[in-house]
Amino acid sequence: MDVLPLFPLGSALLPGSHLPLHIFEPRYRQLVTDLVGEDLPHRRFGVVAIRQGWEVGEDNVDSMYDVGCSALLDQVRQLPGGRYDVSANGERRFRLLQIDRSAAPYLMADIEWLPDTAPENDSPARREHLTTAARAAYQRYHDTGLRGGQREAPAEDADTATLSYLLADDCVLTVEDRQELLEETDPLERLRNIRRLLLRETEFLRELRAVPAPLTDFAQHTSVN
Repeated sequence: MDVLPLFPLGSALLPGSHLPLHIFEPRYRQLVTDLVGEDLPHRRFGVVAIRQGWEVGEDNVDSMYDVGCSALLDQVRQLPGGRYDVSANGERRFRLLQIDRSAAPYLMADIEWLPDTAPENDSPARREHLTTAARAAYQRYHDTGLRGGQREAPAEDADTATLSYLLADDCVLTVEDRQELLEETDPLERLRNIRRLLLRETEFLRELRAVPAPLTDFAQHTSVN
């Protein structure tokens, strides 16, 4: 069991993902100060996603998912008024065990690390099939041209356990989709899931391209009151 300071977000952080943050709330400005000053070890904190329709408040810990991802603080730029622009990198998954509201201005949590489990029905042939299918779905997704054109795919030597995260990081997915990938501990099942999500999003992008008029033509002007 380890202890991590928590940073709740409206999105799920995945291992290997880059995380830019603009810090303005006093409690999280203090968190950055403590991370930089090494009052908290290793410049590490935990990111947990907020369930849709909830906001995190003093007593609203039920709004957070149970599984999150640790982040390693990378760059810090101090701004006027005590604000910060920071970046961090996703590391390892964890499960929340107990949350402490009183130890610091921000939430602290007892956590356990959540490693991958042994894949079911594992074989070299199944790994190759799922890897090839997931990469092909990723390519079709970007071939729609609606996500900024051609992207650099993950390296061919990317290991099976992290490939799904790398593919997901370059795609627009819902919080629930990203959380599903984060919580899946079977790496081959995770590859199957990202393929399914990419195929779904590809069809959605193609439907957008088929719309004969700009989407703004269908939008109603909102009231200024």
